[in-house]
Amino acid sequence: MVARYLSRVSGPLLERIDIQHEMCAVAFGEMVSASGAEDSAAVRERVMMAWERQRHSFRDHPRVLCNAQMSVPEISSHCRLPRQALGFLRVAMSRLQLSPRAFHRVLRLARTIADLAGSEGIAEEHVAEAIAYRVLDRGGG
Repeated sequence: MVARYLSRVSGPLLERIDIQHEMCAVAFGEMVSASGAEDSAAVRERVMMAWERQRHSFRDHPRVLCNAQMSVPEISSHCRLPRQALGFLRVAMSRLQLSPRAFHRVLRLARTIADLAGSEGIAEEHVAEAIAYRVLDRGGG
């Protein structure tokens, strides 16, 4: 049913959804067990630090408050990739046949993932995680 529904939604519309992730059912025991889970206060602190990092990054861009609002020129200056991450992204773009719009969405998302990790730059693992969230681009869903 999901595949049939998604076939009625246009590709350009789906490309505009930054995070596309399939969720599996969670067993009741896992929901009531908090073992290994990051507590809400820690998550909130990481998010607040990421917001502060973005505010600082865009202090000279009054119309940009966060990574999601970056234009293509801003992406070019704020989402520079090291050689290894760039190579990884090049392969993913080719294999997944991602559009230019999806390419820019991956970069914005990778920048946000790096911010949440407290990383100054975007690393290959940030790009890989961002690509993993593009499940609809891979024909999944």
